[in-house]
Amino acid sequence: MQICLNSTAYFTRDAQYEFANQAAADQVYAFHKSLPDYCPTPLHSLESLAHHLNINRLWVKDESQRFDLNAFKVLGASYAVAHVLAQHLGLAPNTPDYNELLDYTEIVARKEEYAELTLVTATDGNHGRAVAWAAQRFGCAAHVFLPAGASQERLDAIKAYGATAKILDGSYDQAVAHAAHVATQAQHILIQDTSWDTYTQVPQLITQGYFSLLTEAISQLPNQEYPTHVLVQGGVGSLPASLLARLTMDQCLPQKPIFIVVEPKAADCLFRSIAQNKGEPTSINGQLNTIMAGLACGTPSKDALAILRASADAFLSCSDAVAKRGMRVLGNPLGTDARIVSGESGAVTLGAVYELFNDPSSESLRPQIKLDKHSKVLLFSTEGDTAPDVYRSIVW
Repeated sequence: MQICLNSTAYFTRDAQYEFANQAAADQVYAFHKSLPDYCPTPLHSLESLAHHLNINRLWVKDESQRFDLNAFKVLGASYAVAHVLAQHLGLAPNTPDYNELLDYTEIVARKEEYAELTLVTATDGNHGRAVAWAAQRFGCAAHVFLPAGASQERLDAIKAYGATAKILDGSYDQAVAHAAHVATQAQHILIQDTSWDTYTQVPQLITQGYFSLLTEAISQLPNQEYPTHVLVQGGVGSLPASLLARLTMDQCLPQKPIFIVVEPKAADCLFRSIAQNKGEPTSINGQLNTIMAGLACGTPSKDALAILRASADAFLSCSDAVAKRGMRVLGNPLGTDARIVSGESGAVTLGAVYELFNDPSSESLRPQIKLDKHSKVLLFSTEGDTAPDVYRSIVW
């Protein structure tokens, strides 16, 4: 495991990410609460594991129970799709709740046009399934493209929500480029969770959608107890950027926690972008050979990288073995700790914490991020067993 401390960070409570203010977070949460079958996912306190690791607290937000999707991505996709459809229908700029939007589509004179709308995206699995789910709920069509190496399980899970899905011969970044091209040529709506110079509005809506993770987690923490450390998975950077931007606004927590981004070594585009310190995203070309399919991204989201460069404290680059360890530890709890079914991408942050305390070669990294017996650590298990066969092959 390697660490890159962010020497360029200039975090301040005065950082102005207006899109991440309290009003925006409240609006996002109100929308999510309007969704049928909404329920906050659990925040587990793993007291026995914390004692074993010799830290003060260890909390894990379990996204395997997010609707029936087994992953957090639907928070961003549903919020972005609702905004885009409301805009298409000429509704007020504030996102209506789910039922208001659905009722409007039933009476609008352009109902047939609305039903013919097609959402397009590229995905490693979870985001595409979330877009397909949102399209089905709102009565639209969806086309989803996956990179080479994507499992048949992930493809079938997307198709189960009525979407057209296809595995391409190319990397995730090539799938994103293909989806953008198809959307432009066919005049479809691109719902992508990464940004570039000419594409920023929808990625920001998706980033805002993730605020509800933090809103829920903070409300579930014990009274007057707050994390000293937050570790979040990387990918293109949208999730960690969302949570970090939110933490900078409106005194979201009394004190800023140490914020660490965790990535697979084969796809650590954020780690490399910070380490090279060029001010621009650093891309990783070719096939990204990692079991962490949800984090196998070669090019950072430009807007997300800017937030992480400004305010994240450190970046960890981990081997697949770290994710496997995290899956096994979460799935085989100590004492009375809850059992958490966490997939490859979901478990890597727990695997990293475990490694920092159990691998002699990583021991020297702990002081650099002030991780010790007083630490209170918050993690997000971002997915369950979204590829059940892969999960079993690792955990069994």
